[in-house]
Amino acid sequence: MTDTATAAGPGQGPAPAKGMVWIPGGTFLMGSEEFYPEERPVHPVRVDGFWIDTEPVTVARFRRFVKATGYRTLAERAPIPDEVPGADPALLVPGSLVFCAPAHPVGLDDWTAWWRWVPGAFWRRPEGPGSDLNGRDLHPVTHIAHADALAYAAWAGADLPTEAEWEYAARGGLEQATYSWGEGLLPRGRHHANIWQGDFPHHNRALDGFSGTSPVRTFPPNGYGLYDVTGNVWEWTLDTFTSWHPGPAPKPCCTPHNPRATVDSAGAVAGRRVIKGGSHLCAPSYCLRYRPAARQGQDTDSSTCHLGFRCVVRP
Repeated sequence: MTDTATAAGPGQGPAPAKGMVWIPGGTFLMGSEEFYPEERPVHPVRVDGFWIDTEPVTVARFRRFVKATGYRTLAERAPIPDEVPGADPALLVPGSLVFCAPAHPVGLDDWTAWWRWVPGAFWRRPEGPGSDLNGRDLHPVTHIAHADALAYAAWAGADLPTEAEWEYAARGGLEQATYSWGEGLLPRGRHHANIWQGDFPHHNRALDGFSGTSPVRTFPPNGYGLYDVTGNVWEWTLDTFTSWHPGPAPKPCCTPHNPRATVDSAGAVAGRRVIKGGSHLCAPSYCLRYRPAARQGQDTDSSTCHLGFRCVVRP
């Protein structure tokens, strides 16, 4: 752990958990006018200080949670027929979405050309039956639905970040920079994140060394000492997704925080929540979202092979 990761903020005392860093409160410009419509408009937001994990929750950390609690993720539970009317009964089995690269170029207007519902896929079997986690203890845990992330956070005495907290921390103190490290995708020719290089979705050249997830801390941290806020896996936040940001307020708002939704009988939270950071499947030709301002809506009851999370603790 670096000195940055263990340093406490003024008057904050020691970190509430190993591997957390203190993010001092402040006001920043949230969003971007340069890329996708849902990132607009740029608007000032005030964020109070908080602690945040220096890296996404890893397989090893999630395994400890499951061992201590016996928790079963949503991907390990069969969907309830009454909650998915009209669904093919053959699909009402435990499973999750897995990326399957097509063997040839395909149109980018149909995501089903590269995503497959795989029965038996979950965090321990990320590619489905027959796969395992050997050598991946330090990779981010994946196939995590929103309720799973909340359950882990509650066990850890933490919470998920709001979208504003996440973006503020991911920027690393750089105001309106394109990337979490500044400008330019490859400063000095060095890869700073695990993203897609090549022709999406059929050919990943893996110039950064990885065609799937990578161990946390493989790439340089941002200015706040946070790893993997760009690429590797998308990360859940608390906030409900909207197709644009609210307009600028007369003065900067306190940390935006949407109210919690009701949890259904399967443990899923209704609606779509904001995910941030992009993943190893983000390519500039299809998903240029490996930037702090980028955002996407994700169904809370869905899990995929490139979706994880990190936690925060607020004073």
